[in-house]
Amino acid sequence: MSTTLSLRLPNSIHKQLKQYADADGISMNQFIATAVAEKLASLATMEYLEQRAQKGSKDKYNAVLSRVPDVDPE
Repeated sequence: MSTTLSLRLPNSIHKQLKQYADADGISMNQFIATAVAEKLASLATMEYLEQRAQKGSKDKYNAVLSRVPDVDPE
């Protein structure tokens, strides 16, 4: 299922969009859909990493790091 969306772009952005879409051999619609999907994935990743970071602690990090042998690399 897909939804129709009307989008107003400045001429300069429209021109660049057309150039990049043509260079990739895809439609402007497909280019925009891919760009939006990439942005959404980026935002979701940031949310995930922020949630994970809240679960971490400096004490736990140092405890794990202290178990790493202090040896020169081969």
